[in-house]
Amino acid sequence: MTSHASDPNRPANRLAGETSPYLLQHAHNPVDWHPWGDEALALARAEDRPIFLSIGYSACHWCHVMERESFENPDIAALMNEHFVNIKVDREERPDLDQIYMSAVQAMTGHGGWPMSVFLTPDLKPFFGGTYFPPSDARGMAGFPRVLLSVHRAWEERRDEIRASAAEMTEQLQAFGSLPKGSGTLEIGLLDAAAKVILRNFDPKHGGFGRAPKFPHPMDIKVLLRHHARTGDEYAMHAVRHTLDRMARGGIYDHLGGGFARYSTDERWLVPHFEKMLYDNALLASAYLEAYQATRDAEFARVARETMDYVLGRMTDPGGAFYSTEDADSEGVEGKYYVWDLDEVNAVLGAERGKTFAQVYDVTPSGNWEGRNILNLPKTIEQAAKILGRDEDELRTDLVESRARLLAVRDRRVPPGKDTKVLVSWNGLMIAALAEGGRILGEPRYLDAAARAAGFLLDRMRRDDGRLLHTYRDGRARLDAYLDDYTNLIDGLTRLYEATGEPRWIESALELTQVLLDEFSDPAHGGFFYTGHHHEALIARQKDFTDNATPSGNGMAATALVRLGALTGRDNLTQAGRSALESVQILLEREPAAAGQSLIALDFLLASTREFAVIAGNDSSEYRAVLEAIASRFLPHRVVAPATYEQAGILESTVPLLADRPPREGRTTTYICENYACQAPVLGVEGVESALGEVAKG
Repeated sequence: MTSHASDPNRPANRLAGETSPYLLQHAHNPVDWHPWGDEALALARAEDRPIFLSIGYSACHWCHVMERESFENPDIAALMNEHFVNIKVDREERPDLDQIYMSAVQAMTGHGGWPMSVFLTPDLKPFFGGTYFPPSDARGMAGFPRVLLSVHRAWEERRDEIRASAAEMTEQLQAFGSLPKGSGTLEIGLLDAAAKVILRNFDPKHGGFGRAPKFPHPMDIKVLLRHHARTGDEYAMHAVRHTLDRMARGGIYDHLGGGFARYSTDERWLVPHFEKMLYDNALLASAYLEAYQATRDAEFARVARETMDYVLGRMTDPGGAFYSTEDADSEGVEGKYYVWDLDEVNAVLGAERGKTFAQVYDVTPSGNWEGRNILNLPKTIEQAAKILGRDEDELRTDLVESRARLLAVRDRRVPPGKDTKVLVSWNGLMIAALAEGGRILGEPRYLDAAARAAGFLLDRMRRDDGRLLHTYRDGRARLDAYLDDYTNLIDGLTRLYEATGEPRWIESALELTQVLLDEFSDPAHGGFFYTGHHHEALIARQKDFTDNATPSGNGMAATALVRLGALTGRDNLTQAGRSALESVQILLEREPAAAGQSLIALDFLLASTREFAVIAGNDSSEYRAVLEAIASRFLPHRVVAPATYEQAGILESTVPLLADRPPREGRTTTYICENYACQAPVLGVEGVESALGEVAKG
């Protein structure tokens, strides 16, 4: 990324040898930055100097502001260098550090966010912190120089007092590693109660959950889809449809290039924070795909397809893995790349076509945001066609061409910066979405993309002993992987096997699952630690219980384990998944809206799993069509074991569902089992559709 880089003519600091684009942005600051590591930590101990720890990420707008105002300021840098050992961390590379010290900042100040600015004793215990500090006193906030001098004076004059309070805070952080036990058993009532809580937060006017700023909540959407499938609750389905519709019509969605921004600053999804994250687009593509399965609404399929195409077109490494983020800013201005003036639209499209586009996409002379226009759809295309007196299909065709022309012009603008590091955890989410999308939409290219990414991670981001590495850039894979790296990738590989029948993916999923159990399990209290046994010792070893923008590590562990247990017949995996859910039971009871991924896992655990063993016949197109027919329906409790007859022989010890299951009459043959009972095998697409039709009626 270059749009926020510090002055390249200034001598480089110690960040110059890093691979993180965020750290490299700060490599020419006058601050004597260190990366987190032995050298910096030893220096702090040797000189008994406090550490100033600054944590952010490359697409963070206020991180760039604080860099420009303070870290680029020679006078402020001189204060930092004189009194502190300064460490800069990319939260996406070191979510373990971010988790610990964000918990501390939230406990100290009542809020959190990035940039995170926290002061530590030389033995890494936090004693003062905040987020963004301005360069001078402003808006009721102390200026950063005053903060630096105050902390320095306190360290010089009240060191023992600071050490005592830091030790107390550290004890609090260590206590976050476990939850009290829940009161009852894991049962359906938890799912029903959770759906009620989520629906209480639903915004019936604009869709979504809660107030501004509004985040997409894809896990909650999936919980409600499962609730509707189980109970027939029409309000739950309305909440899903309304939310997905309003997000896709809002400014949070990129109507020209596809993909979603991270969140909306307002309640009606108009004004996004323009950065685009891989994880949001993976999770939302998956949510739209499930909604398409459940409703057959073609708009949901379109949004899923455009979102995946955005990732394949703009966020994919030549080796096949997926990049992390695109920035909110270009040329130092937030959103500049994405917004339009009416004159620009007319210049590109011509007066008549421009007028139509402007009416449909809310483009006005005065603008809808800071004098410019964020494209959005106040009305559906169907409603717009009626208002304009146009044939709907004809209007849609015109708009496709108009969007393509505007996109071609936008592509010539200075693009936002891109964080090109590859993170296993976020790639795992994208692999899962593409694997599902390839079958649900009948698009083999999504399966190919998922397979290339999975191969990249398995071939280039593992140690010789089979343990994963977390991050990759410029030919270097580094840093021990975290819980969500394992769980998201295991889930992605499992779904990729179910979509393709390729043995490598299920075998690799099981190998990584063994590492997960060996490295991360907590035999004393259940569930999983966020860091492995081999990981660097930090001041606390925490657990990741609650969903944030990404699914919690424990929730995804439970999801991956119960599905893999059902698919491979390994009861020990199902029990490990159950244990992970039991460790968060009190959260499911008291704060279910914070535990969507765990609720998804619980829904699967408590349901009757439907097992499909699909054995290819002589016609490969029939085999593909059968897998697509199974994928076309919303069956959240299904597992699919596909194989050619030759693969079935190789895989039957790994996936017992495939044992003794020959194809009949040279046709693709599907064996469907549920509740420990199997139906008669069915042939071809018509056999599967007939069997699924009976299931739907039943």
